[in-house]
Amino acid sequence: MKLTSNALEKSASARQPDSCQLFKHLFQLHAPGIYRLAYTHLHSRAEAQEIVQECFLKFWEKRREVSSDAAAIKGYLYTSAYHAILNQVRRQHNWVYQDYPPHLTVEQEPPTAELEYQELTLCYTHAVAQLPTKRREIFSMSRQEGLSNATIAQKLNISIKTVEAQITQSLKFLRTCFQAHGATVTLLLLVLQ
Repeated sequence: MKLTSNALEKSASARQPDSCQLFKHLFQLHAPGIYRLAYTHLHSRAEAQEIVQECFLKFWEKRREVSSDAAAIKGYLYTSAYHAILNQVRRQHNWVYQDYPPHLTVEQEPPTAELEYQELTLCYTHAVAQLPTKRREIFSMSRQEGLSNATIAQKLNISIKTVEAQITQSLKFLRTCFQAHGATVTLLLLVLQ
């Protein structure tokens, strides 16, 4: 069965709180992409598989809190993957130092990935802060809280088309900011998903 976003929305809206069928569909749909993303950054099959498991476990635990909108679910899964990858990179960095006695370790610059993450986070925070107030609120509700466009429209008493237009404008602005700061395409995709 091929799962489209429309079919996912129908399945999600009709789901019961413990629906294993929806979980299987989501896993089949998103696990390969999350695995590729993790493997690209970690270069380890075992660690990439662990990231996939961790993301779907977190989703399952918080499934009632995440919007049933297909885009919100995808955003939640990929954001979880992004943070899990960064945590794994940090752990790898710490493991290097744990192998040496304390008196032999020398302070070194953080790895390139850590610096890129810090720069990207700063760029993202700065760009979001520059958005107009209402647009920033809509973008935050969509991308950080994982709410569906319909839910945002209902909460703010505006049309769904207005929500979509505001999110589109926010993403265009963020892309422009990231490109101006020379962010790589891979990192840009991680943040904007």
